[in-house]
Amino acid sequence: MNIQVMPEHKSSSVAPLKPYNVEKKEVELILVKDQNGVQYTNSSIIETPSPRDCETELDVDDKDVNRETWGKKLDFLLSVIGFAVDLANVWRFPYLCYRNGGGAFLIPYTLFLFIAGMPLFYMELALGQYNRQGAATVWKICPVFKGVGYTVIIIALYVGFYYNVIIAWSLYYLFSSCTSELPWQNCRHPWNSFNCTDPMYLNGSIPGTYAKSKLTPAAEFYERGVLRSHQSRGIHDLGTPRWELVVCLVVVVFILYFSLWKGVKSSGKVVYVTATMPYVVLFVLLIRGITLPGAMNGINSYLHIDLKMLEKPSVWIDAATQIFYSLGAGFGVLIAFASYNKFDNNCYRDALLTSTVNCVTSFFSGFAIFSVLGYMAQKHGVDIKEVATDGPGLVFIIYPEAISTLPMSTLWAIIFFIMLLTLGIDSSMGGMEAVITGLSDDFKILKRNRKLFTFATAFGTFLIALLCITNGGIYVFTLLDKYAAGTSILFGVLIEAIGVSWFYGVDRFSEDIERMMGFKPGLYWRICWKFVSPAFLLFVVIASIVTSTGLKHDDYTFPWWSNVVGWSIAMSSMMFVPLYAIYKFLSVPGTFKERIAYCVTPEHEQHLVKEGNIRQFTLKHWLAI
Repeated sequence: MNIQVMPEHKSSSVAPLKPYNVEKKEVELILVKDQNGVQYTNSSIIETPSPRDCETELDVDDKDVNRETWGKKLDFLLSVIGFAVDLANVWRFPYLCYRNGGGAFLIPYTLFLFIAGMPLFYMELALGQYNRQGAATVWKICPVFKGVGYTVIIIALYVGFYYNVIIAWSLYYLFSSCTSELPWQNCRHPWNSFNCTDPMYLNGSIPGTYAKSKLTPAAEFYERGVLRSHQSRGIHDLGTPRWELVVCLVVVVFILYFSLWKGVKSSGKVVYVTATMPYVVLFVLLIRGITLPGAMNGINSYLHIDLKMLEKPSVWIDAATQIFYSLGAGFGVLIAFASYNKFDNNCYRDALLTSTVNCVTSFFSGFAIFSVLGYMAQKHGVDIKEVATDGPGLVFIIYPEAISTLPMSTLWAIIFFIMLLTLGIDSSMGGMEAVITGLSDDFKILKRNRKLFTFATAFGTFLIALLCITNGGIYVFTLLDKYAAGTSILFGVLIEAIGVSWFYGVDRFSEDIERMMGFKPGLYWRICWKFVSPAFLLFVVIASIVTSTGLKHDDYTFPWWSNVVGWSIAMSSMMFVPLYAIYKFLSVPGTFKERIAYCVTPEHEQHLVKEGNIRQFTLKHWLAI
């Protein structure tokens, strides 16, 4: 049943066939245009090509003419780093490291980085750069898997529904910080409850964990002043959107639109600010943090080594999921970004550099976070575990509270929330670019009307995001955060890895890379692509399902139907994989064997199916690397 075309030689869907190890050929330049730093090129080889070269050059003409490229190599690198380095690097990794054995957590984290994270990162960059297509049309290498492209595009769109809300919160905090006295500094505000208590009176006397307290001015500002969640009884009682957050969300959407409307020509310049600013701010916050009393206690807690924690399966699961989500593989962003590279760009070096920068940033941010948490613990006379937390509670409650106790607190608050804003903007830009590139490459009418399509995409995410800024919006946010890009994105990347490594073939994929860069990937990378990465992804998918629990937000337990809605959202993206496969099988002509062959054969080789060059896979071909 497993059938594939038997070509005379493996051929390329982009590059001329097999010229990479012979003498250089003269090239006739047909057209070069330079518009605002974006280059458009089209060239043809003068030497008389063989018939199979002609076949592949037809694909070059179809895809490469007038496809823009990054103005500078640095535009691409900063865009990838800006996308991968997001809020989770600050609010998720440091706490996971602390909770799971400190320095011991780096052992499974680094292991998964090298055997799965980097290989997947490298694979997506090479896939996008070689085929010069977005997440959907890149699957002309194996058409039956095109549904995976639609899956990751839909997921990237779903993430925009709630991720932009976090940026809007950051912007609201930034505006609120522009006062002589920070609004979360005391209890003298209309949103404060009767039970609000100044932190100086809570030293060691608060019930439960300090980080989970709802009584501090910072907690009440977030819960009652920003979210207004106290005015909602649950997800069934949303209320109307808050106008202040609506204004912030409009600003965010406009920033995204004007950053993306001209493609990489505009977004490639924005990242010079959004991708570099977080590093400047993190460094400044670290210098300030380590000068605070108790800072070293916090850093020691962050780096303590407890090797016994490695005996717990949960530590390995946390390391695996963190490395996957941290690098951002599977959202179609890396494929989209790489598709605008020059064909001979060294994406291998880019993959190593950007993935390493991402992970080092996560580790580095822990020092800036835990130096301040150590200060907070000493100030309130509690253990570090009482103030350590992750997620929005860290960046919107604990850290702002710590900042409010410092001299020049307004300045430090503005700096901190500018960092959150820039961390969120370029990650959101990446997700939206994946949607725009993926669909516009597939539907040419969208490419011809990119500005209008970009506006429609941004406006669509704005409309859905309105649900997340109502009084009960935090419950919608929690639902989307858990189901929109949870098991579904893991499933999508698993199928993607199987499609590239087992159906298209690691050997063929390696030859594609050789055509681009002049050398094949080493045996290590080929083994990881073929066996290790799919096994890793299967492990993470199973772990995510087994460890999945019902929806909760603090003490609120969601009704049963909200979990049904959540899984429906997850399935709405995953269903594209089987549905498109069935559609593709039924839409092609021929016998059962020929239909299977059409589905798994690269488009530029499908003429061989008509000629009857069909053969079944053998075990040798399945295991080829």
